[in-house]
Amino acid sequence: MSEQAPGPWHDVAALDDLFDGAGLEFSVAGQVVAVFRDGDAVHATDPMCTHGLARLCEGFLEDGQVECPLHQGRFDLVSGAATCAPATRALQVHPVRLQDGRVWVALGTAAEG
Repeated sequence: MSEQAPGPWHDVAALDDLFDGAGLEFSVAGQVVAVFRDGDAVHATDPMCTHGLARLCEGFLEDGQVECPLHQGRFDLVSGAATCAPATRALQVHPVRLQDGRVWVALGTAAEG
């Protein structure tokens, strides 16, 4: 996995707007991103499963992974790696930072899984 410096940071939401164990989609600089809260951690990814046309925010979040609601493929939220078939192609992840109760996401030069 290669990691580059994050691109411009975008204020996405208040941390309190996110529910533990769930994800929401947000429009950020003309791009839709999925933002997931997993306990104290927050992760951002592209919104669609790489295997089928399914919105990952409609899937299940467990043990740092999101499960696609269509075919139950899973992805690691930190690396984006596909961890369960039928998903085989990594999911694009985006850097996240928390500041003053807000969730910030960087787009354009995110880490590739």
